[in-house]
Amino acid sequence: MALPPFRSAFLSNCFARVCFADRPAAPLVLAPSWVRLRGLPVMGVFFVLFLLVFVNISVAHELTGVVAVEQRVFTKEPLLDEQKEHNYSLAMQLEYYYQFQYQNRFSFIFVPFFRWDSADDERSHFDFREMNFLYGGESWDLRLGIGKVFWGATEFVHLVDIVNQTDLVESIDGEEKLGQPMVHLFLPGQWGGVDLFVLPSFRERTFPGSRGRLRSQLVVDTDHPVFESSEQGNHVDFALRYSHTIGDVDFGLSYFDGTDRQPLLLPGLDGQGLSVLTPYYRQIQQTGFDLQWILGEWLLKMESIYRHYDGEHDHYWAAVGGFEYTVGSLLDSGMDLGLIGEYVHDARGDEALTPFEDDIILGLRLAVNDAAGSEVLAGVIVDMDSPTRLVSLEASRRFGDRMRATVEAGFFLNPPKGDLFYSLREDDFLRVDVAFYF
Repeated sequence: MALPPFRSAFLSNCFARVCFADRPAAPLVLAPSWVRLRGLPVMGVFFVLFLLVFVNISVAHELTGVVAVEQRVFTKEPLLDEQKEHNYSLAMQLEYYYQFQYQNRFSFIFVPFFRWDSADDERSHFDFREMNFLYGGESWDLRLGIGKVFWGATEFVHLVDIVNQTDLVESIDGEEKLGQPMVHLFLPGQWGGVDLFVLPSFRERTFPGSRGRLRSQLVVDTDHPVFESSEQGNHVDFALRYSHTIGDVDFGLSYFDGTDRQPLLLPGLDGQGLSVLTPYYRQIQQTGFDLQWILGEWLLKMESIYRHYDGEHDHYWAAVGGFEYTVGSLLDSGMDLGLIGEYVHDARGDEALTPFEDDIILGLRLAVNDAAGSEVLAGVIVDMDSPTRLVSLEASRRFGDRMRATVEAGFFLNPPKGDLFYSLREDDFLRVDVAFYF
């Protein structure tokens, strides 16, 4: 769904590797399907009661939203008989802001999201992107409810961004996130800022259903997830991040302890005896570092992580780094051209759970700088260990004050058998999204 400001990344950390080895020795606990939304209804009741108590002391409130119509067209016949050739969908997102009079420090934000899809029942879904009670103190800020947090610096691959779960049915680039139940305390100071998180409920990753495109050959059985933790989706996770700006350098140091947002996909059988992939969520500890450094027309970026898995002698590191160089007023046209280059490395090599273990990423960002806010982003991902090439193109512009159109194209070129993108070899696509704002 196209929402301003225009931002795009292509195929970031969105697929988990299918593991055909024996299941891990850690205890496996089956979770019922309703675990995926556990905690959300309870918090919804909390905020409704809160509003009922304070409804008469509002300073201001505002309701905005967007309705979008999307059409996805695929250039080739589907790989599997049950998949639909094309699909269209309708999405809506509202944002309600409520400011309380008491000390002018209390506010509430509510952002529900809904999509209906013509082909894929799993892509038709509802989510609370945000539902937060916020308090702004003199030396600290508190957010309680369901929120979204972004960590990271690079353009295409976000290694350190781990608080929110990926909403993969929304976009294959991994940019769209589910709302995460959280208690978030922010402590700012001249020495930087510290974010502390308690994450009391886990959100499972969404995956396309049997009739959807852009999916693995076997369907992911999201109704029967497996957890390493005996607490299943109720495991309480913890996270913290220190961030600071020194001159032209912005950096962050983060730590996460809890349930991995990216599952292993283990082969299994569903209730009807059909072959499926079962998501298995492990317990991890992750330390991360991200940095941006402005040097004139250059913007240098990097992210790195070190991750350890509970119950296993398994740990690894991964890093991505690169640059963006801006050519201002290209050929005196008033347009700005950004040249992007990044390299990503995963120490696990071919055993990595992501497709990006040794890849070079090149991109162009064109800002037309017109009244319509027209922008274009193009990118190519080159796998250094195989002939796989991923090409993306996205363009966006406004029409009037209340409409924005986005066109996106993606191509999966030459993935060999055994490559994580092999199941997408017939899924080159063109997506058109028209969004109306109110």
